[in-house]
Order: sequence, then structure tokens, then C-alpha cells
Amino acid sequence: MQRNESTATCIRNSGAARDECCFLFPDVAHHVAQQTATPVQERWRCRAVSRHSSSTLKEKIQVKKKTMPLFSKSHKNPAEIVKILKENMAILEKQEKKTDKASEEVSKSLQAMKEILCGTTDKEPPTEVVAQLAQELYNSGLLVTLIANLQLIDFEGKKDVSQIFNNILRRQIGTRSPTVEYISAHPHILFMLLKGYESPNIALRCGIMLRECIRHEPLAKIILFSEQFRDFFKYVEMSTFDIASDAFATFKDLLTRHKLLVADFMEQNYDTIFEDYEKLLHSENYVTKRQSLKLLGELILDRHNFAIMTKYISKPENLKLMMNLLRDKSPNIQFEAFHVFKVFVASPNKTQPIVEILLKNQPKLIEFLSNFQKERTDDEQFTDEKNYLIKQIRDLKKPTA
Repeated sequence: MQRNESTATCIRNSGAARDECCFLFPDVAHHVAQQTATPVQERWRCRAVSRHSSSTLKEKIQVKKKTMPLFSKSHKNPAEIVKILKENMAILEKQEKKTDKASEEVSKSLQAMKEILCGTTDKEPPTEVVAQLAQELYNSGLLVTLIANLQLIDFEGKKDVSQIFNNILRRQIGTRSPTVEYISAHPHILFMLLKGYESPNIALRCGIMLRECIRHEPLAKIILFSEQFRDFFKYVEMSTFDIASDAFATFKDLLTRHKLLVADFMEQNYDTIFEDYEKLLHSENYVTKRQSLKLLGELILDRHNFAIMTKYISKPENLKLMMNLLRDKSPNIQFEAFHVFKVFVASPNKTQPIVEILLKNQPKLIEFLSNFQKERTDDEQFTDEKNYLIKQIRDLKKPTA
């Protein structure tokens, strides 16, 4: 340092020497410049240094942006999330001492997974990351694990699982639905969801996921043509109102969403289905009875189910059941029964047993219908239909020998 200072003194005394020495000893030149600069020169030097520093900072930021990874240290990638979630689900399954910590990790992982799939308020989910997560869920079997052990997850976690499941089920690649294909290859997922109605703490969440599956015809077909379909007839009769109502909503969705598929299914399985269905019409549960009657009316009046309707209204026992339900103590059940009864009477191709029952009860039916629910004065369609049925019954003639 002393050498630099003495050299600098010499340089200040000679302009030519200073220029030459600046070239040869740049570190000395910097020392000289600092000591010999005028106030104006010093301000210009500071501005130049500031501009240089600012430019360098921008370059660093740009380089950082270019090299920044897709997932920071605080955000795990899909493979890590799935691995952590699967490990902690295994701990919950064993019911060991560390379940509290595992439950917390499960909740965090489900939240992270949901954020990847749904994005945030200011950020759309990146397609490639969603695809990576979906593939990890399929390959690891985690989707099955989450459904199989849904009852072990806390309340908010159950909600997250149903949102994740439904979101990934809707995912499409062109015309393909990868998750629909995956569940089609693993149909036990559907049957685990259906069996969820037997567990009160997961029944409604399973119902939400099951209805999302039914939106896709290949999955609806698996359920319809399975032995487990008949379980719906006991689930809609369950004593817990919320579960029974949810099960009926799923049951109705399954029988009304895919018209051609359902028509084919009911034609192939008519006797079995309507044997079970009749029990619902005799149910002690008012809600089940009313909903079942209403759904029956919708099914037989749907044009896709013409063959089913023709078969149903040809059976005299079905007509007798509707005539009894017309006299039920509940006006609402009477009203729903009326909409099924009218199909028997209005049909231009009545079978002989049906005609005989109507003729045998002709006077009573005319009188009954004339006074049936007169209070519905504002329902013009109902009044017109009732008058039409009275005319049809009155015009019936015994077949000539």
C-alpha cells in the first residue's frame, strides 16, 4: 500500500507519466483517480458506477429467471407429494402412535395436490405439472389408496380427496379421458365408492365422487351391469335421511343420464329390476315411496324406454298397485301415482286383462276421478289430463263375443 501511495505522488506530478503508469498499473490509476478527481468528475464517476451496478443486477435477475426451476424448495414436485402422501397414508392404515403427525402430513399433501390441479386465484394450473401428477397417481396406486382409506382422513381432507378425484376425472387429452380409462381398468374403485354408503362418515363424499363417475358412460355401464347395482335398492331405504336421499340422487342419475344405455340395460334385466323396484313402491319411508313413484313416471314416459313402458303397462298387477296408490293418505303420493296410472288408461293398445280391470271398476273410477284433487284449480294440465282419462274410461266397451 505504501508503494502505491508513493507511486501515486509521482504520477500526480507528471501528466505523461501518469498516463503511461495508468496503462501499466490500473490499480494505482484507480487510487490516483480517487485522489485527484474534481467534485464534478466524482459525481460523473458515481453515476457511471450506479448505472453499471444497476445493469449488473438486471442481468443477474434475468439469469435467475431463466434458470429458476419449476418447483422451488418450498414447493414439492408431484412425485414427491405422491410419495409423502402414500407413506403417511400407510402410517394411518397401521394406526400406530405417530398418526397425528401423519394426519397433518396427509392434509398438507392433499392441499398441495389440490393447488396443482386447481391452481390459485392468480395462477392457472400448468398443464405439464397436472399431467405429471395424474401419471403419478395412476402409477403409484394412490387413487385407490385414498378411496379405500377415506374414513381415516380428517373432515377437510375428505373434501379435498373428493375435489381432487372429480377434477382429475374431468381431465381430457383431446377426446381421451385418461382417468376414465384408468377406472375402467380398475372397476373396484367404483364398487368401493358405492359401498361407501354403508359408512356414515364417508357416505356423502363417496356419493359426490360416484355421481361424477356416472357422468361418463363407460363407468355408468360398469355399475349398471354389475351385481352391485342391486345394492342401491337397500341404500335408498337407509334410516339416515341424508344418506338415503344422496343414494337416491345417484340411483336416479344412473337411470336417467345415458338414455340408450339405460334402455338396453332395463330391457335385458326387466324382471329383476322391477321386482326390486316394486318393493320401493311399498316402502314405509314416505320420501323413498314418493321419489320412486315420481322416477317410475319419468322412466316409462321417456320415449327411449318405449319397450319398457309397453311391458310395464301390460301387467294387471301394476295397474292394481297404481289404483291403490291413488287412494294413499298422502296427496303427493296420490298425485305421483296419477301420472303412472294415466299411461295405462291413455294407451291405445291396452291388453285384455287391463281392459277388464278398467271395465270392472268403470263407475267407481269415473266418480273417483271426478272428485280427485279438485283443489288443484291452478294446474290446467292436470285438469285436462283428468278429464281426458274420465272420457277414456267412460268410452270403454266390453268386447263383443
